[in-house]
Amino acid sequence: MSEPRRITSEDLALFAMQLLPAEEMAEIAAYVVRSEDARRELAEIQGDLAMYAHTVEMQSPSAEARDRLMKQVGREKKAIPIDRPVEAAAAASASASVAANDEFGSAAGSLYSTEEEPPKPGFAGRVLPWVGWAAAAALAVAAGSLYKEREGLRSAVTEQSSKIDYLTADAAAARQVLDAMTDSSALRVTLNVKGAPPAVPQGRATYVASKGTLIFLATNLEPLQPSKTYELWLIPAGAGQNPIPAGTFRPDAHGNASVIMPTLPKGVEAKAFGVTVEDEGGATTPTLPIVLVGAAAGE
Repeated sequence: MSEPRRITSEDLALFAMQLLPAEEMAEIAAYVVRSEDARRELAEIQGDLAMYAHTVEMQSPSAEARDRLMKQVGREKKAIPIDRPVEAAAAASASASVAANDEFGSAAGSLYSTEEEPPKPGFAGRVLPWVGWAAAAALAVAAGSLYKEREGLRSAVTEQSSKIDYLTADAAAARQVLDAMTDSSALRVTLNVKGAPPAVPQGRATYVASKGTLIFLATNLEPLQPSKTYELWLIPAGAGQNPIPAGTFRPDAHGNASVIMPTLPKGVEAKAFGVTVEDEGGATTPTLPIVLVGAAAGE
């Protein structure tokens, strides 16, 4: 009884890549079940193949692997072409056809000596076709990753576009509010209790200290000489701080005026706001008397 064939690392590699005939696959599968070392080596081979399938870069084999490949190729049986005279070619072809039909059931003729069997595919011949499949698998994985990345970017762009549209709409609405407040042709009506005395000049300030944002609206102001202007002042809450000019303005024919978003320092707490009459162009310190004054809540 012949000794069982020795299972090599190359056999395990071909087994992992499913490149062996069915009977050899069964033989190696039984061997793997019996041998713990074979199972460990097969697991390492499968891990290496999985890593290889995720890269399309071709790596140069190690010197040891190249030597094993060359030895395996060297052990393969060589084809020995038969030199025959030209005039005997037809007879040789016929004889070869009969022999091939007897042994294999079908063939058109043999180019190999009857003393040698046609060579079986070697390790290189069986492994190299798999490289193309590995590259294709790697390309498929890369394509899938690119597709997911593209879909993620598309979702992000869509979300950002929605936010931009929302902010644009908000900005447009704010712009309309400011236009309405500053439009000289806008109709401004002050409502009072019916039968009350004529309305007196009034001013209303909305101020956000942390942002330095101020909106001031005035009604029923007295008209001024052409060389004069009204000036708004922010009076800081801190002791020893001078009033801060917050913009000049002139009322329209109905006594209405506004100061929208003047340039002010951020973080200045206001104690009060006041309005004075100054020369055209404004002043750096208020000129008494203060015609309108309003204290902040709590002051």
